[in-house]
Amino acid sequence: MTSATDVLVEDAKPGVRLFRLNRPQALNALRTQLLEELAQAFAAARDDAAVRAVVMTGDARAFAAGADIKEMAERSAVEVLQMDRRASFWQSFRQFPKPLIAAVNGFALGGGCELAMCADIIVAGEGAKFGQPEINLGIMPGAGGTQRLARTVGKSLAMKMVLTGEPIDARTALAAGLIAEVVPPELCVDRALELAETIAAKAPIAVRLAKEAVIKAEEMPLEAALDHERKLFTLLFATEDRREGVAAFIEKRKPQFEGR
Repeated sequence: MTSATDVLVEDAKPGVRLFRLNRPQALNALRTQLLEELAQAFAAARDDAAVRAVVMTGDARAFAAGADIKEMAERSAVEVLQMDRRASFWQSFRQFPKPLIAAVNGFALGGGCELAMCADIIVAGEGAKFGQPEINLGIMPGAGGTQRLARTVGKSLAMKMVLTGEPIDARTALAAGLIAEVVPPELCVDRALELAETIAAKAPIAVRLAKEAVIKAEEMPLEAALDHERKLFTLLFATEDRREGVAAFIEKRKPQFEGR
């Protein structure tokens, strides 16, 4: 395991890297230093061919309880608009090309909820809370909370969460489509790693393009998205992994995907 001040990084399973937010005394509040270390960890995972999936988590009390309010209080509007490096860090989370799973226990509030929503799959422990309480500070979500939330849970629930600041529990989040699974808290990280290991065993190029296609479903009109999907599907027929996958199926053996 390698340790940074705010983020712990571990190669937890074959092909799977684990990022653990490491500010337990502050409920993993997302100060700039943490976001910068996390962005560096994402860049390293992106460029490492041995990493095929990433799991991101916090601790038992909090995935992340939001931004660092003391740090935010010192910033002017001009600084936020022109000089805030945090926007580039958030962009790197959103644009990470490999499968990303969030394992959420405890609080995922404000920026913590927005960070969890950067993941492709969210696994939550019973007792997890998701919310956008920025309105209580006289501000609003600024890292995707209004946009991703509305696209995921629909206008009415998103409006309720954003305008009241009230959180929802894990079961409500599951019913709304915000998360994929609810598990006992002590099994949350293990379940996320299990899913990541399963995905890491698949053909890496196919996984990347499939992720891209699903993301485009939210961003493109249906006909354009269908056309994009078909192009990606066709492209995969040029890969060695496609030939290996078909051969393994016919020969009734486990495929050995190499990412080529």
